[in-house]
Amino acid sequence: MKTDAIGTLVQKACSAEGAWSAMKVFCIPVFFRAFLAYFETPYPSLTPFPSTSVSLSSHFDNQAASIDGTTGSFNIIGSTYVAEYLPAGPWTFNGVMVSFWLLLERSGTAIWYLSMIYRTSWGLGYDNVIAQGQVVELPSPTYVHQIHLVYAGDGGYDHFHNTFNLNFEDDSVLDLLCELVIPRPYHFDDHGASTNWNTSSIFQYSVSVPSRVPLKSITLPQTGNDPNRLHVFAISVTPSIVPSTAPKGHELSIRDVHFSTRWENIDGQRAQAVAITLANLLPAFLSSSPDTSIHSKYELEITGEGVTTVTPGMIHRLVAADQVRFDVMVLNDNGTGNATVRIKDAHGNVVGISSGWPITPLRKTWTAEESVLATHEPPNWWDQGKYGIFVHWGLYSVPAYGPAWIYSEWYDWHLHNPPDQSNLNWQYHLKNFGTDVVYDDFIANFTAKNWNASAWLDLFDEAGAKYFVIVTKHHDGYGLFDTKNTTHRSSVHLHPHRDFVKELLETAKAEKPHLHRGTYYSLPEWFNPYYAPYGFDRFPGGLARHPFDDSQVEPYTGMLEISDYIQDLVYPQMLSLALDYESEIMWCDIGGPNNTLEFAAQFYNHAMENGYQVTMNDRCAAVPDFDTPEYALFGALNTRRWETTEGMDPFSFGFNNATEPSDYSNGTTIIRTLVDVVSKNGN
Repeated sequence: MKTDAIGTLVQKACSAEGAWSAMKVFCIPVFFRAFLAYFETPYPSLTPFPSTSVSLSSHFDNQAASIDGTTGSFNIIGSTYVAEYLPAGPWTFNGVMVSFWLLLERSGTAIWYLSMIYRTSWGLGYDNVIAQGQVVELPSPTYVHQIHLVYAGDGGYDHFHNTFNLNFEDDSVLDLLCELVIPRPYHFDDHGASTNWNTSSIFQYSVSVPSRVPLKSITLPQTGNDPNRLHVFAISVTPSIVPSTAPKGHELSIRDVHFSTRWENIDGQRAQAVAITLANLLPAFLSSSPDTSIHSKYELEITGEGVTTVTPGMIHRLVAADQVRFDVMVLNDNGTGNATVRIKDAHGNVVGISSGWPITPLRKTWTAEESVLATHEPPNWWDQGKYGIFVHWGLYSVPAYGPAWIYSEWYDWHLHNPPDQSNLNWQYHLKNFGTDVVYDDFIANFTAKNWNASAWLDLFDEAGAKYFVIVTKHHDGYGLFDTKNTTHRSSVHLHPHRDFVKELLETAKAEKPHLHRGTYYSLPEWFNPYYAPYGFDRFPGGLARHPFDDSQVEPYTGMLEISDYIQDLVYPQMLSLALDYESEIMWCDIGGPNNTLEFAAQFYNHAMENGYQVTMNDRCAAVPDFDTPEYALFGALNTRRWETTEGMDPFSFGFNNATEPSDYSNGTTIIRTLVDVVSKNGN
C-alpha cells in the first residue's frame, strides 16, 4: 500500500529526536513533501548537450605557448602566449567541452602521439596547427549540429577572409566563411626578450552545420602565406540526434545556463538575468516535419536554492538543427548549489527539465582582480540598443585632412612621419599653413563658436541612436574635459575654455535621459614626454621634432610636471570620466600599460551604488565587455558581444576636407550595414 510506505517514510523522518509530539512542527512539512514527491510523475530530463573532441595532434606544427618566452614562436617575430594562463585538459566554455591534446614527439616524417592524452601543461612542444589546407577527418561520417573551433590569428587584423570546407558523405562541399574566450593579461615578444602588456587572446567560434547529410571531414583554410595566418588549437563537434524511427517530437537540449552580472529593476528589486541557450538537436533533414519543431509558446523557468523566477523566458519557434538564446529574470537571494531549468509548453505541461547548473549570485561588489572583473558583461541597454553614434571632434578638426585611407584625426602623427615631400600630409600642411605653424597652433583656431549640445542630441535621437560616445581625448593629448591638475592640455584650461564633455553629458541627462552616454579615451599620447617610458611602435612618446626644421622641438602646450604617466595622468583622468562625469561606456583606444583593473573596479562599483549599469570595451587593455573591430563585418554570427565602428566617411572617423560628399555613406548603406551587424549579434 502506498499509504503504508508514506507512513514509514514519515516515521523515519521523525524518529531522529524520539517522540512525535516533540517533532510535529518540523515533520508536518516533511510529510507533505514526501507525500507529493511520492505521487508526482517524474518529469523527463532533457538530453545533455553533447560535444566530441576531434584530435588534431597529427597535424600540429607550431608552438604558440611558452613558459618564459624563450621557446616557441606563434608568429614570425617570436611572440608566444604565457603557458601558465592557458587551460589544461578538457575545458568547457558556454556549454561546449573542448580538449587540448598533447603531441609527445615529432621526428622526421614519422609522428608519434597519444590522441587520447589530454594536455596537462603548455609550453613543452607543438600545441596548434597553422591552417594550410589540411584535411581533418572525423572518426566516422556524422550528422553534425555544430562545429566548435579554438583558434587565433598571428597578424594585426580583426577578422579572416578565408573559408573552411565541410566535406559531406555524398561528396558535396560547403564553404564556411568570433568569441573571445581565453584572454591573457600579456604575452611574450621577441623570444622572451620583452613583454607586451596588452591583453592577448585565443578565440572560440561555434558554427552551425546544415545537417542534411553526414559530415566526413573538414578542410582547413589555406593561410600559410597570409599576413594573418590562422592557428587552430582544437576542434570539437556536436553531433545531431538521429531518431531510429519516425520522429515524434523535437529533441531539446540546453547548451548553457549562465547566471550573468546583468540585472533589471523589476518592481523595485534587482532581478538577475540568466542567459539560457536552447538547442533542437534533430538534424536539418527532418525540419520539414511539423512534429520536429516548436511552433507555439514555450516558457522556461529556473528554480534552485535562493532562486525564484520573476520573468520566465519565452520562445515561439525552434526548428530542427537550430538554437536560441534568451534571458530568464530571477530574484537571487545569495543562491547556492545547482539550478534546474523547467520547460513548459503552451498548455502548461512540463516537457522537460535540465538540472545541475551552478548558481552564481548577482555580483554587487567588484574588486580589482582579473578573475572577478572578467565576469562583467555589457548591460541589457547596450546589448539591445544596437545602434550608437561615435563623435570624433578635436584639434584635428581644424586642418581636417587626410589622404585616402588615412584617418584625418591622425593628422599630427602623419604630419611628422615622414617630414618630407613624400608625405601628402606634410605637403598639405606646407601649402595651407606654411612652415611656421605647428600642430599646437591649431588650439587658437578651435573655437567651437557654433557648437550646440542640444542640436547634437536632437540629431542623435532623430537618427534612432540609443547611445553615443564622444572623444574626450585623442592621441594628440588635447582633452575636451576638465583634466584638473593631471595636465592643462585641455579645452578647459586652454582655448576655448569650455568643458564640452560636461556640456554634452549634462544636457543629455536633462533633455534626452533615454540616450546612454559614453566617453572615448586614448590611453597613449603620441608626443607626451612622460609616455616615452611606455612607448611603442607609432606611440613612442617624447616631444615631436618640428616637421620643417628638425633642429627645433615642438611645444606640448599645457603639459604639467608629473612623475608617472599611467598613475598621474591616465588613471585619474579615466576615474574622473567615470565618477565625476558618470560615463556609462568607457571606450578606450590603443591599450598598452594601464591601471585598468583598479579603474574597472571603481567604475563598476560606482555605477552599482548609484543604480545604473556601465560597460567597457576591449581597448582598455584588460577585462573587456565587448570587442571593437573597425570598418568590419563578420561572415557568421558571433556569440561574443561586439561593436563595429566606422565613420560615414569611408576612410576616416574625423571630418576630412578631402572626402567628396558623394563618397559618404548614405542612408541605404548605413541601414544595410546595421541590419547585417545586428544579424550577427553585433552593435
